[in-house]
Amino acid sequence: MSDCDVDTLTRVFIRIRDEREKLKRAFTEKDAGLIDQQDKIKDALLEHCNANNVTSVKTESGSFYRTTKTKFWTSDWEKFHEFILEHGCPELLEKRVHQGNIKEWLTENEELVPQGLNASTEYSVSVRRK
Repeated sequence: MSDCDVDTLTRVFIRIRDEREKLKRAFTEKDAGLIDQQDKIKDALLEHCNANNVTSVKTESGSFYRTTKTKFWTSDWEKFHEFILEHGCPELLEKRVHQGNIKEWLTENEELVPQGLNASTEYSVSVRRK
């Protein structure tokens, strides 16, 4: 492939990226307006459920129902970690590897690789404007 070919590919890539960004921006703005409208309708439907002490409503157009969602978090990770160790309940945490921390650990401790650890590496290309 000649230098001219890669210059053309780079220029076209940047044009496509710019066009995609314009489309994404337009979509995001329009979508945000629609989400806002839906949120206002959801608030009104929730208000209806609360005022009428019901959990679901059927209409000719469809139905809606009130759900309960509880979220948990800790404001003291050190105490929470101690609790998990003391009570032997690691299932209270999600199972995932912190990418940045494991990479740093492996760099500093090449001889200590956790059993069962897998890794995959892939190459990609980044394109910058001139």
